[in-house]
Amino acid sequence: MAELRKGIGLAGVFCIASGAMISSGLFVLPGLAHARAGPAVVVSYLLAGLLAATGLLSTAELATAMPKAGSDYFFITRGIGPAAGTVAGLFNWVSFSLKSAFALVGMGAFVRLFAPIDLRVTGVALGLGFVGLNLVGVREAARVQLAMVGGLLVLMLLYVAWGLPAVNAAHHTPFAPHGAAAVFSTAGFVFVSFGGLLKIASVAEEVRDPGRTIPRAMVLSLVVTTALYALMVFITVGVVPARQLNGSLTPIADGAMAFMGRGGQVALGVAGALAFLTTANAGIMTGSRYLLAMGRDGLLPSAACRVGRRFQTPHVAILVTGGLVILPLFVDLHVLVESASIGLILTNILANVSVVLLRESGLQNYRPVFRSPLYPWVQVAGTIGFVFVLFEMGVEAFAISALLAVAGFCLYWFYGRARAQKDSALLHLVQRITARELVTGTLEAELKQIIRQRDEIVLDRFDGLVEGCLVLDTDDPLPADELFDRAAARLAERMGIDRAAVYEALRARERESSTVIAPGLAVPHVVVAGEGVFEVLLARSRQGFVFGPQRGGVRAVFVLAGSRDERNFHLQALSAIAQVVQEPDFEKRWLAARDEQGLRDLVLLGQRRRH
Repeated sequence: MAELRKGIGLAGVFCIASGAMISSGLFVLPGLAHARAGPAVVVSYLLAGLLAATGLLSTAELATAMPKAGSDYFFITRGIGPAAGTVAGLFNWVSFSLKSAFALVGMGAFVRLFAPIDLRVTGVALGLGFVGLNLVGVREAARVQLAMVGGLLVLMLLYVAWGLPAVNAAHHTPFAPHGAAAVFSTAGFVFVSFGGLLKIASVAEEVRDPGRTIPRAMVLSLVVTTALYALMVFITVGVVPARQLNGSLTPIADGAMAFMGRGGQVALGVAGALAFLTTANAGIMTGSRYLLAMGRDGLLPSAACRVGRRFQTPHVAILVTGGLVILPLFVDLHVLVESASIGLILTNILANVSVVLLRESGLQNYRPVFRSPLYPWVQVAGTIGFVFVLFEMGVEAFAISALLAVAGFCLYWFYGRARAQKDSALLHLVQRITARELVTGTLEAELKQIIRQRDEIVLDRFDGLVEGCLVLDTDDPLPADELFDRAAARLAERMGIDRAAVYEALRARERESSTVIAPGLAVPHVVVAGEGVFEVLLARSRQGFVFGPQRGGVRAVFVLAGSRDERNFHLQALSAIAQVVQEPDFEKRWLAARDEQGLRDLVLLGQRRRH
């Protein structure tokens, strides 16, 4: 399978997210939202940002555990199962594509302020341009994004600094003329403004040092954009009469005209144009990764995951996404906004559920670099809030949700079901509760490979030995001599040497000085006959191996046996073990490992310096 190029750093990730959020959600929606909620639209934006924060924490945890293309689709599939993952993938692909289409509509509206060009013509031309840019490469697209977002933020700060003194407090009364229910339903309506947070995770596979970069960029992006949303909407409501603001497709430009004149309108028109361009670019960039991930899993034809040799980009997925971005330019604007928001809300719900399932499943190789604080209360509160907002959005919202869900399930049932046989955290959780064998171990193996890619682990000789090493796993409390006897039998067979010699060597080494080097840990290591031979045996007893009257309860044993010419590697192996067992939760993970492969994985994924 072709890998995507890692070309995005912190600044690039921040700009992808911020550029995706700061667009039509600010430069078009405030007028439409004001007509629904009145001046309290500011509260609607803040509520939407608060809800987005709960989804942010879950998405950041999942993305640092599984930084793969397709982000929430990928980890929802691994958390809940391929049926839910297919629905989530379809939701997000449609939502991000519609959000990009919405941005192109906004761009067309701004162009029409200065030239009589049909907004659809502008949208189609720009859509084709961004498809071409994304075909060339994610690094190039991210560089363009960085430049556009930088200019956008400067113009927005200028609007805030100039506009705050011009606010007329009378414009903010009555504050909530349509009631509290309208404020909550409007929060759902404008939630599309925060969809950029999920876009970070969708390109996680192409991010450098994703464990640190992704959560930092997500938090920074949400804080900056929520503050700018609230301030700019507050100013716009305070300087533009309600009758003019309601339903306006250029509310920020109207606000700039009110207190900055024609020059200000042009400047904020440029800011709006930059915002729309960044969103359209980010939408095509990230939306295509959902098709890529679904193609990799067999839920879509293999063409969806083809990566071009020259530019290392998923060209088929980009072209199809570009088509979906352009087609909705001919759809009613309100339907476009609601559809995009609903998809994002449902995906955030599924992300919260996935975190709970993955944590409670007992998956050993689920190792996020960032862990959501206040678990599980953040996930529970966020899910309840999202469901409440969906109810407030009305019957039409549920109809759109149901249609997308049915389409996603049909795609899985009639196409992907026979092709995508994958374990999920849900199955692991059911197995944990029922003690029935329901899983195949494919999810643990996949998570192990993802961690290696995430942490850029280059396997060394010790990794190779552990990958296929002997394992002795028992629940019984065994005396050290019995452990040595069992270990000698298995090592002798593997190495083709005399069993009795190995057994006596282990006993002699223990008599010379105890191999118990820490509470609960022993590392017997001996020299055996031969040349160029070396083996590792892992041993676990949940009740403890007994090495002597004062040394009971040894639950982890690493047995090393090598020929005299492997002395240098012998020392390297001892050093590797010392580093692995120093991890704070080593003993807890060791005892919790499900099986022999789980014990191997614990050593293989340990933090250590590799030779």
